[in-house]
Amino acid sequence: MAIQASIVTRDMDKIATPTGNVYESVAIIGKRARQVAVNVKEELNNKLAEFASTVDNLEEIFENREQIEISKFYERMPKSTNVAIEEFIEGKVTFRNKETEEGGITL
Repeated sequence: MAIQASIVTRDMDKIATPTGNVYESVAIIGKRARQVAVNVKEELNNKLAEFASTVDNLEEIFENREQIEISKFYERMPKSTNVAIEEFIEGKVTFRNKETEEGGITL
């Protein structure tokens, strides 16, 4: 299933079903979205680090087409929240409620 890159109306019942509580589901989706964002940012930074130059030559900076293409590719990727929502709805996100396991309240 392709992940939508634009704004989409979501069925709240589908989001609430795995946990039984829409707010708990949104908290889990938010945590997963942060994980996805961090992973993508690390990946992008690693790719762009290959182009790091110790020389401050303006012509060299403006002519680096590969770096520009990599940046454009990452800009076109779906947002981390959309990825997290799709993964959650498809059951690809593993979560546990420590409140029911240990008496604490950590999601």
